[in-house]
Amino acid sequence: MNIYVTGLLWVVGAAVVAAAVAYLIRRIGETEGTVSNNEAAGQVFTIVGGLHAVLLAFVLISLFDAVSAAEDGSYREADGLVAASWAAESLPEPARTEVRDLSASYASTVADDEWPLMREGSGDVADQGWAELDQLRAAVSRAQATDEWQNSQKTEAAEKLLEVYQARQERLNTAGSDGVSTVVWFALIAGSVMSISLPLLFGGPRPVTHIIIVSILAGTLSLLLFATSQLQNPYAGGAMVGPDAFESVLARLR
Repeated sequence: MNIYVTGLLWVVGAAVVAAAVAYLIRRIGETEGTVSNNEAAGQVFTIVGGLHAVLLAFVLISLFDAVSAAEDGSYREADGLVAASWAAESLPEPARTEVRDLSASYASTVADDEWPLMREGSGDVADQGWAELDQLRAAVSRAQATDEWQNSQKTEAAEKLLEVYQARQERLNTAGSDGVSTVVWFALIAGSVMSISLPLLFGGPRPVTHIIIVSILAGTLSLLLFATSQLQNPYAGGAMVGPDAFESVLARLR
């Protein structure tokens, strides 16, 4: 289902449920004394709503930063792979061709085999990528540099492969993480329920206005929770990081 349709269903569903509950409370609930309770309920709502807003903002900002870091990391890994291959162009055969072919093979493995697994939230990928990276390191290490220029390029290729290794490890760690923990999800959902429940205690002469206010609040909180669920895995959801960097590598090397 389209992400916008799914998000709309979240928002509308929460707003309708909250409006129905507000209507039932105003219709069949005890109304005596509710207006006089507005001040006390409002003070509690300010505290609960404020704390919940801080928690939501903290979680969403952290998730946005994680998505940005995942995208930067994928390009750092891909750029390091290309830089290592370009540095190896100065090395004698067969190292030159071997490094180029292994770099293209590694990029293909990451884009075609590992990325679908990361979309599922799995950091446990096959060992093929690690094996190809080890073969790349060994190919550079075996290359026989005949002059100072080739020796410097060999060192450059080895340093870039180290950057690839580090970026790869970070990528797999991010893909295998739980995103938002169960405890934080519990706090987000419980805080949303309490933030919606408190306005239901408000009273006043205009029930329609009250119902609209509660439904808008429920829809807004539902929208933020939906955004949280979409951002908790940087490689899936609405803001997912794709394998574009490695597809670009393949285009350069082939």
